[in-house]
Amino acid sequence: MNIYEHITKFYEGRKEEKKTLEKTEFGRTMYALKAGTGSPVGIAIYAIHGREYITAKLAIAQFLRGVERGSCWFLPLVNPDGALLSETGVSSAPAWAQEALTRLNGGRDFSLWKANGRGVDLNVNFPARWAKGVKNVRTAGSENYVGERPCSEAETRALCAFTKKICPDYTVSYHTKGEEIYWRFHQSLQEEKRDLRLAECLSEATGYPLKEAKGSVGGYKDWCIERLKIPAFTIEVGKDEYAHPLGEDALEEIVAKNVDAIYALSGRIECKN
Repeated sequence: MNIYEHITKFYEGRKEEKKTLEKTEFGRTMYALKAGTGSPVGIAIYAIHGREYITAKLAIAQFLRGVERGSCWFLPLVNPDGALLSETGVSSAPAWAQEALTRLNGGRDFSLWKANGRGVDLNVNFPARWAKGVKNVRTAGSENYVGERPCSEAETRALCAFTKKICPDYTVSYHTKGEEIYWRFHQSLQEEKRDLRLAECLSEATGYPLKEAKGSVGGYKDWCIERLKIPAFTIEVGKDEYAHPLGEDALEEIVAKNVDAIYALSGRIECKN
């Protein structure tokens, strides 16, 4: 069972409130499941980078753990097309796309593929100082391509629309790897003070240190902080010595260190209203 089938089966088996988002370029569904009720409201996203699909299984563990207070929407697989390219190869793409993708990738080994099915890195496609990052590129490929314009991709548009509709009090984005937490993106001093307190809560829950992501822009966290003015965090899971893509051998430790993170954070968040 591939990761998309795994998440689809889990989604279909749950009775809690749930939603589907706009379909991807290859016609796959983005799923969202809600744990808890009321405020504060959070959004937690996973596997926005293809090769980081192991985080989708962390999403399930955190969803089942739930929240201490309020509610949280869990989106386990934001980039299903990219995840399947990394996990199973170019055969997961429609026949009409396979030749172009193989050319973009420089071969048939897609294990390190981060982008979506169009060769756009979704986590640099958000309208938050778009295309000004130190690693950004202007041509499609396996990573770092910013796209033709902000929110050029179906997945990015869907996530922005969903976020605006939910109007969350906080968001958390899960990535691999490095075991660290990013929390800054040009906040005001007042917002920085607020967000540092919450970042320290995540650090306590996971054991991960707080770090800077200098020169990194255009991510979901960045957009949430700069445009929505809410606390938002990126958590990198998995030790650096693991090779991409992280597999089942890393999952037990990842879950052990992170299963309480959203639960703990939900108890510290102050509602906007």
